[in-house]
Amino acid sequence: MSKRWKTVAGLGLTLLLVAGVAWASEHGGGGHGDKIMNLVYRVINFILVVGIIYKLVGKRMAEFFSGRTHQIETELKDLEERRAQAESKLKEVEAKIANLEKEREEILQAAKEQGEAVKAQIIEKAKKSAEQIKEQAKITAEQEAKAAFDQVKAELADKIVEAAEKMIQERLSGDIHKKLINEYLTKVVIN
Repeated sequence: MSKRWKTVAGLGLTLLLVAGVAWASEHGGGGHGDKIMNLVYRVINFILVVGIIYKLVGKRMAEFFSGRTHQIETELKDLEERRAQAESKLKEVEAKIANLEKEREEILQAAKEQGEAVKAQIIEKAKKSAEQIKEQAKITAEQEAKAAFDQVKAELADKIVEAAEKMIQERLSGDIHKKLINEYLTKVVIN
C-alpha cells in the first residue's frame, strides 16, 4: 500500500474515532462521572487531533519552520551586511564632506597657480612681441633714415654738379674752353 493510501486510511479512522467520541460525549449521562468522562474524551480527542495533524503535516511544518528560520537568518545576515555597507558609505561621504573644504582650497590654489602661470606666459609673450616691434621699428627707422640720407645725398650731388657746371661755365670763357678741349684731345690721341 502506498504512503498516500496509508495516510488517507489513518485520517479516515481518526475521523471515525473523533466522531464516535463526540457522539458519545453528546449522548452521555448527566452525573459527576459523566463530566469527568466528558473531559477525558475531550482531552483524548484533542490529543488525537494534534497527533493526526502532527503525523500528516509534522515533517512539513518542521521543514517549513526550519527553512523559514534559515531564511530569516540569511535575510538578517544580508541586512547586517547591507547595514555595514551603508555605514561604510556613510563614513566615506562624511569623510568627503569633511575634506570638501580642503579640496576646494586645493582646487582654488591650483587654479590660481595656473592663472599666474598663464599670466606670466602672456606677459612674457607680450614682452617678446614688444621687443620684436621695437626691433622692427628700429630697422624701419634706420632704413628710412638711410633712404632719406641717400635721397638728400643724391639731391646734394645733383645741386653740386649743377653749381659746378654753372661755376665752370661762368669762369671758363670761350677761348679757355677751346684750349682745354684741345689739350685733352691731344693727350688722348698721344696716349
